[in-house]
Amino acid sequence: MKKTALAISLGLACLTSLNTYATTYLSAKAMVDVNSGKLIKSPLISIDNGQITAVQSNKQPNLKDGDKHIQLPELTLLPGLMDMHVHLTSDPTVPRSERIGQSIPRKAIKAAHFAEKTLYAGFTTLRNLGAEGYSVIAVRDGINAGDIVGPRIWAAGPSLGVTGGHCDNNRLPPEMKYTAEGVADGPWAVRAKVRENIKYGANAIKFCATGGVFSKGTKVGIQQYSQDEMNAIVDEAHLRGLTVAAHAHGTSGIKAAIVAGVDSVEHVSFVDDEAIKLAKKHGTWFSMDIYNTEYTLAFGEQNGVAEENLNKERQVSKKQRDSFSRAVKAGVNMVFGTDAAIYPHGDNAKQFSRMVEFGMTPLQALQSATINSAKLLKADNQLGQIKNGFLADIIAVKGNPLENIAVLEDVQFVMKDGKVFK
Repeated sequence: MKKTALAISLGLACLTSLNTYATTYLSAKAMVDVNSGKLIKSPLISIDNGQITAVQSNKQPNLKDGDKHIQLPELTLLPGLMDMHVHLTSDPTVPRSERIGQSIPRKAIKAAHFAEKTLYAGFTTLRNLGAEGYSVIAVRDGINAGDIVGPRIWAAGPSLGVTGGHCDNNRLPPEMKYTAEGVADGPWAVRAKVRENIKYGANAIKFCATGGVFSKGTKVGIQQYSQDEMNAIVDEAHLRGLTVAAHAHGTSGIKAAIVAGVDSVEHVSFVDDEAIKLAKKHGTWFSMDIYNTEYTLAFGEQNGVAEENLNKERQVSKKQRDSFSRAVKAGVNMVFGTDAAIYPHGDNAKQFSRMVEFGMTPLQALQSATINSAKLLKADNQLGQIKNGFLADIIAVKGNPLENIAVLEDVQFVMKDGKVFK
């Protein structure tokens, strides 16, 4: 009996060993090298334990027992895409007045659903810039634990903002005495709020430097946090090794955020030459959501968006696209950020064609969502390329995105960490 048990145990150990060390081979019609901009024909990618171990071309795999060969003879391989500005808890088809009544658990379930949808659209990495109740941090941890399906996520907790500002909630009557959980005023108060975010698991920090389109009673271009407050936020986050994103539409807020040392400025609607020079000097990344205005102006009214907010969107849309074109021409560092939640999750790739329309080459647009975003996250030694030693986050599309960037809107194959999800 003991010998039988030992034999079974040894057999299971051998099976485990086979499964652990089996190699997955992935071949396709072509592969885009996002670093060089070259299209490589007939690639063969070797993957072990979720990591790329070899990238070859015009080779056939030498299959051993337990190995797997995935063949995509009509498709082009690319690194998994990355969106640096999403809000997974929000659904644009639900009026904001209705969202106020949603519980944190309900928002977390929404976020899990939208995370999966976004992964299937080819986005294997996201940065979620603000969510109530640390809900997306819970979703991130659930994905990492294998409880649910979704991209890898860098998640901010509640966005920091001034009393009555864009990151506060100004839609409730004063007798309710409600203040959003990210509100903090003064340098020491904002430091404490950053520490609180980190305490509950945030691995990114976001604050509102100016007013915004979708808040009530704020002016889009007006600076809210002072320079001293922004300096304190960034210093505290950087002490703990976190990247910082600043929501900033207006020129003075953009400049103050750059001077404070933020890693990225979001939206960047009203930018002048001095702000562009500052961004280049400091190496600041711009994350400009130039697609979602189309959705807002087409569907905002039927989705319950207030006229005040629609008017602000009309003021911002063309200005922001002009600013995008000028920033691209000047050579500012750019990442791919869509503000998904203003439009439906899963449509993230629709922004690529607008980036090309307003000044980028297809390669620049693709780099913004791969190697550039990986650099912003300080993960460019493992994400953003199909390269030996990198994590096996790989997607595939029909056609050549270097010739037609819109093919990214229809992703046929999705692999994350060496596991096939689509």
